[in-house]
Amino acid sequence: MWQLFTTFFRIGLFTIGGGYAMIPLIEQKVVDEKHWLSRQELMDLMAVAQSCPGVFAVNIGIFIGYKLRKTPGALACTIGTALPSFVIILAIALFFQQFRHYSAVESIFRGIRPAVVALIAAPVFRMAKTARICRYNVWIPVVSALAIWLLGFSPVYVVILAGLGGYTYGQLMK
Repeated sequence: MWQLFTTFFRIGLFTIGGGYAMIPLIEQKVVDEKHWLSRQELMDLMAVAQSCPGVFAVNIGIFIGYKLRKTPGALACTIGTALPSFVIILAIALFFQQFRHYSAVESIFRGIRPAVVALIAAPVFRMAKTARICRYNVWIPVVSALAIWLLGFSPVYVVILAGLGGYTYGQLMK
């Protein structure tokens, strides 16, 4: 239990940019180092965590913890994931107003933003490989992303439609 807590505490502590920026760290710790899950299992849990209401980072912690140690594991991972953010946000809320107009602080945030984009993009390419995205089905994530980004579709509807489409395809290929 302690190992689950400390692993997810470190992930939560060093993640800037939200739950999706945690994906590379989660993958490295849970799949590559600890061998708690396979890449496929992690990808499946991420799909479920994304489709559930709530914060992605907490959801993925809950699902991984539950898979490994049931309810106590889910609690350990959830607290480990959320506690660093809570403490950091509390500290920022207390002191940010005093420092936000300093050029050094503004420069730091300008540098962090592109790095966060890279932290999110890197696992996307690894996940695409695991999901067996190829030239025949690459249109699915592309159309989904464009529907969300350009047309303002709710990600909830995209996930529901993709699930229904996958189910229908599976039934037709039997």
